[in-house]
Amino acid sequence: MVKEEVKKIIQKALEKMGAEASEALVEVPKEKTHGDYSSNVALALSKKLGKNPIEVAQEIVAKIGEQKNIEKIEVAGPGFINFYLSREFFVGELKKINKNFGKNVSLKNKKIIIEYTDPNILKEFHIGHLMSNAIGESISRLIEFGGAKVKRTTWQSDVGLGIAKAVYGKMRNSLYSWQDAYVFGTKSYEESEANKKEIVMLNKKIFERSDKAVNKLYDEGKKWSLKYFDAIYKKLGTHFDYLIFESEAVDLAKKIVQEGLKNGVFQTGENGAIIFKGEKFGLHTRVFINSEGLPTYEAKELGLAKIKYGKYKYDKSVIITGNDINEYFKVLLCAMKEMLPELEAKTKHIGHGNMRLPEGKMSSRSGTAMTAESLIEKVKELVVEKTKDRALDKNVDEQIAIGAIKYSILKQSIGSDIIYDFEKSISFEGDSGPYLQYSYARATSVLRKATVKPLLAGAPEIGSLEKLLTHFPKIVAKATDEYEPHYIVLYLTELAREFNNYYAHHTIADSPYRVALTQAFSIIMKNGLWLLGIEAPEKM
Repeated sequence: MVKEEVKKIIQKALEKMGAEASEALVEVPKEKTHGDYSSNVALALSKKLGKNPIEVAQEIVAKIGEQKNIEKIEVAGPGFINFYLSREFFVGELKKINKNFGKNVSLKNKKIIIEYTDPNILKEFHIGHLMSNAIGESISRLIEFGGAKVKRTTWQSDVGLGIAKAVYGKMRNSLYSWQDAYVFGTKSYEESEANKKEIVMLNKKIFERSDKAVNKLYDEGKKWSLKYFDAIYKKLGTHFDYLIFESEAVDLAKKIVQEGLKNGVFQTGENGAIIFKGEKFGLHTRVFINSEGLPTYEAKELGLAKIKYGKYKYDKSVIITGNDINEYFKVLLCAMKEMLPELEAKTKHIGHGNMRLPEGKMSSRSGTAMTAESLIEKVKELVVEKTKDRALDKNVDEQIAIGAIKYSILKQSIGSDIIYDFEKSISFEGDSGPYLQYSYARATSVLRKATVKPLLAGAPEIGSLEKLLTHFPKIVAKATDEYEPHYIVLYLTELAREFNNYYAHHTIADSPYRVALTQAFSIIMKNGLWLLGIEAPEKM
């Protein structure tokens, strides 16, 4: 019995009454004593009908009559109608829980390409990339759960001033790490006009690949970066079908912008730069080809859209970035609508918030953003200390640490900033990734010790755990529709609390029904953790 079916029952009753209620809501009430579903339809209709809401509610209930799977319908408060589903219904729903529970076909055969993480070569993989990766991977898995054919891609900056600064630093001191070389190059660029001019010329050489010595150093750095990124992706449990580089989009970007210049989409600005005047669309002006004749990031994004579509004829392209470039993306999509309208119509940009560390905690040596590896290692150290009395399997400490970080990133709406709380993130008793992992491990431990086979027949009175278990598919659907993994986090946290409360008050191992319920919980928890990109250790 889903929300839509309850709506249909209400609608049929209204038809019998000759009434309409487009404003009516059906939702799961916050208070469990108010039924499994509740509707405000009578309140919405009462003014139109000129009747007391309670009278209207009673009339609707009378017209609904007896319904299969509904045990009781009651009028409550100022005129709400509460629906209580039958025991047989819940037992039937529990029997549907298998390893594919929660999957749906809402996106069946849709081709969707998802771009996320987007690190820059010759620079460190920082916590902003980690945040994008956790969000992008979870959204990718949600969409796959909906039946879509998903391709993952990451768009990596391998040309531009930032790259030139790093190469400049490495040329000055070959012993520098690439990150230290970038810091040195950035400082040099800001210190003098001579350095600035040299780095600008170096940037052009890298673009044109016109200097063999520069090419050799650059190629070595790029190879190192890709190996470094790949090691992090493996830790995080993600992979990419396509690695696309900015340099691949340069020529295509120039061509698109030059075409737009001819037809008036772009204009020539100061010093010969080519710009897009966003003001006429309520936005702002951005440069697409700079005064050196090189395409900017904006222009290369137009090329990227065509490259992605050339690799995979997608129905939708989802792009996940930090929300600090939300305004820039509005201009970009506006320009794309003018030049590539079919691709713009298929494109969705999602901007996420930033992760910050508590003040005074763990800044990196260069004073730049903290690296992903540093954060993982710090959290792992805390986990090792916390679990030193437990005999954990190999790699479980790291799985718990990464689970703690991902939970912290995904637990709230994507656009929100977060301040990472080290102690709270590794708690085994609160709202945390380790709490969910431990709850799953507890369930698998119970199942290993069970002395009877799971059987749902002979169920006692249906309780909160049973009801909550059946909600998983609709939570998955909502998270997918809204591109919001935090719905999964909130649901799993509530479900874990219900299970742990059930575990504390019942002996499970010798009851076929309770073992079956525990098995259902373990399946949903494992599926839910997978959707979040969090490992589910069986022993903790």
